[in-house]
Amino acid sequence: MGLLTRRAAPALLTALLLAPAGCGYGSQAKDNDTAPIAAGAQKIDGLDSVRIGYFANLTHATALIGNRQGFFQKALGATKARYATFNAGPSAIEALNAGSLDIGWIGPSPAINGYTKSGGTNLRIIGGAASGGVKLVVNPEKIKTPADVKGKKIATPQLGNTQDVAFLHWAARQGWQVDAASGKGEVTVVRSDNKVTPDAYKSHSIDGAWVPEPTASKIVALGGKVLLDEKTLWPGGTFVITNIVVSQKFLARHPRVVEAVLKASVATNQWIEDHPARARQAANRQLATDAGKALPRHILDPAWQSIDFTDDPLAATLRTEAAHAARAGLLQRPDLSGIYDLTLLNKVLKAAGQRPVDDANLGVRQPPR
Repeated sequence: MGLLTRRAAPALLTALLLAPAGCGYGSQAKDNDTAPIAAGAQKIDGLDSVRIGYFANLTHATALIGNRQGFFQKALGATKARYATFNAGPSAIEALNAGSLDIGWIGPSPAINGYTKSGGTNLRIIGGAASGGVKLVVNPEKIKTPADVKGKKIATPQLGNTQDVAFLHWAARQGWQVDAASGKGEVTVVRSDNKVTPDAYKSHSIDGAWVPEPTASKIVALGGKVLLDEKTLWPGGTFVITNIVVSQKFLARHPRVVEAVLKASVATNQWIEDHPARARQAANRQLATDAGKALPRHILDPAWQSIDFTDDPLAATLRTEAAHAARAGLLQRPDLSGIYDLTLLNKVLKAAGQRPVDDANLGVRQPPR
């Protein structure tokens, strides 16, 4: 499973949590009926529930599976895990800011935007979840080489989201001028919800898309061709695509609840590595619940294979992505100091006999004791 092969104590945390025992922003989060609270379980810090958000995307499979298999609920005891799904990072940040979301799985660019625009007051990145799983898929009749992308219409999920920033940066590297806000220029950037992008491709209203899985594989199934896998643009082929964030207020008030969610996330990633076929099926079943439809195997399998699941937030690549957003004109000199607090994650990893992860000197400064 790529980034997870370094684990030193693979069974410890999974065994702990496996012992016997979608709605959008503005809607009510729904209870997880698949994970009943165990008899005799206690609430953590007396908290009734914790609100967890994620996307119905395979790049958020840690959250999908953690929900489906009951990892989060097991770790939280009698504190109820409540879930909400989102279509894009900016809306998840809005929910976090509004207090309707406590912990979320989101991409790096929305986390960067939310943190910098709030002056560093609204969130912390507390863990990693996934790397990779992003591709530029094009109409092979119109685009055969990267140079052919010039003058074409390319979809990204949303203005300022992670894939939007990546495509704008790549286009700039080709020497093409594009206005980031309007998407107009030598390449036209069409901001399109991942749900409708395959239909837009099918109707020929776009010529390609820079999108995460499974949207990329859906377009391939319609006759598209993978022109570029974003992995090839990063040293070692790794870059952050999904992080875990928490409201700073919630982290300060309920660190034991946050630690429990992180423990469940680490255990889920280990379970994904140990049971790849079952994990793929579990993610797909939760997609069916959240998005209303499971993925057919010819889309699910290639999409799954392109994603690496990791507890490491790959902080150095977040710094690079922030620089890309600044060059694209979407941010002005972002100050990311303090965006990470990996204290609880490293505590969980240490307990499991695993190595600590690094915050690339972007961690919150802990007060002297």
